[in-house]
Amino acid sequence: MLSLKPKLAKLFARHIKKSIDKWSSNPIETQHKVFQQLIKDAANTQFGKDHDFQAITNHEDYVERVPIRDYEGLKSYIDKVVQGEADILWKGKPLYFAKTSGTTSGAKYIPLTKESMPTHVEAARNAILMYIAETGNSTFVNGKMIFLQGSPILEAKNGIQLGRLSGIVAHYVPKYLQKNRMPSWETNCIEDWETKVEAIVDETLPENMTVISGIPSWVQMYFEKIQAKTGRKVGEVFKNFNLFIFGGVNYEPYRSKFETLIGRKVDSIELYPASEGFFAFQDRQDEKGMLLQLNSGIFYEFIESDTFFEPNPKRLTIADVVVGVNYVMIVSTNAGLWAYNIGDTIQFTSTNPHRVIVSGRIKHFISAFGEHVIGKEVEQALKEAIEGTSIQVTEFTVAPQINPTSGLPYHEWFIEFEKAPDQISEFAATIDRSMQKQNTYYEDLILGHVLQQLKVTKIKKNGFQDYMKSIGKLGGQNKIPRLSNDRKIADTLYAQKLTK
Repeated sequence: MLSLKPKLAKLFARHIKKSIDKWSSNPIETQHKVFQQLIKDAANTQFGKDHDFQAITNHEDYVERVPIRDYEGLKSYIDKVVQGEADILWKGKPLYFAKTSGTTSGAKYIPLTKESMPTHVEAARNAILMYIAETGNSTFVNGKMIFLQGSPILEAKNGIQLGRLSGIVAHYVPKYLQKNRMPSWETNCIEDWETKVEAIVDETLPENMTVISGIPSWVQMYFEKIQAKTGRKVGEVFKNFNLFIFGGVNYEPYRSKFETLIGRKVDSIELYPASEGFFAFQDRQDEKGMLLQLNSGIFYEFIESDTFFEPNPKRLTIADVVVGVNYVMIVSTNAGLWAYNIGDTIQFTSTNPHRVIVSGRIKHFISAFGEHVIGKEVEQALKEAIEGTSIQVTEFTVAPQINPTSGLPYHEWFIEFEKAPDQISEFAATIDRSMQKQNTYYEDLILGHVLQQLKVTKIKKNGFQDYMKSIGKLGGQNKIPRLSNDRKIADTLYAQKLTK
């Protein structure tokens, strides 16, 4: 007989599903309401006055008055918020700053407000509840759950708390989950990632772990340490572990390795969280895409990525999008980000309801020769190459080799294998065929003898971890870019980590 907790979880899940079904089946109306509320709430802020929010009644007015910006474009406003000024981008002051690593601007401070903060927590909760509503599986709520994340220790900046998003969210774990949640607060506060994972292993080994969550590459490290310590599969150590929750990167390149480490298949839920907002989560086990959160204080715009760098690209709303097109996602939020380019590209897998996959980063692509290769394409090519084989990939990244010592230029794939192919050249040829099939620009360059077939460079075990450690980005929410249009990462990997 089900205990009270799983029963209550099922009832709550049904209630939440009804609410989600209601707004997701009315996407245009839902987004219109969000848009109107955002404009109204920010009309008397400095940003609202500077951009004449009082005169905005529709999307066309908004496009006319509010240009697309990235962090650098909003920095003059954000700097004032960081200095402690009120009513700049959003009414009042933010509750927190989520600190992220920037490229040109050093550290980035993304505001989190009393209006935006609950949407992060609710979306993560609702992802689990939608899984319960769909599968009827709720017994895991009696077990222990682990969320591999950054330290919850916060510092103050001009009276506003500052930390990593995952560390901030750790302060908002619902009371009914706190007894089940791992690791302990003390362990979660350990800054050094490797020390932290070792402590997490020791803490969780005796427990009934039912849910494990985190970025796949870092969860993999956790699993490997468990296996090394016990000599058993993770699924044997944690007999009731049946749900893996992940975000940040595509799970497919890791799936076969995970199933080997676990010893069996487990259900998974994909999330799309970011400091700028919790954008989507997987709402069905039989659907690849994630349900876009249209009712979470975020107004979305979409620009076809092929036109993004043109002077005035067309800004589409949820009413205009179609399946299969690569879009740059632009957000305006109740944390005070306005027409903000988060840098991600997405594709819709469905418009009834609106589900998305993350296809890459607008800055993470390879087009050294006009090929416009995106993250989704390299991940799909690798997936096809390992399907039906015993090959297992731990991590990978791709960069162009523009000036080879001999022959034509090519794309170089740096891959760390758990189980490498017998014939690396045949493996490379399989990936190359898939790339040509997916990307006509790439195919034309190969057939036109501008590029030669891609090459695979094998990286030694833990080579990517060593690389991340060397740049101070081991663990937490940090991840390797799938693609680079230069060789900054590639040359470091090649010089320091190459296995002959």
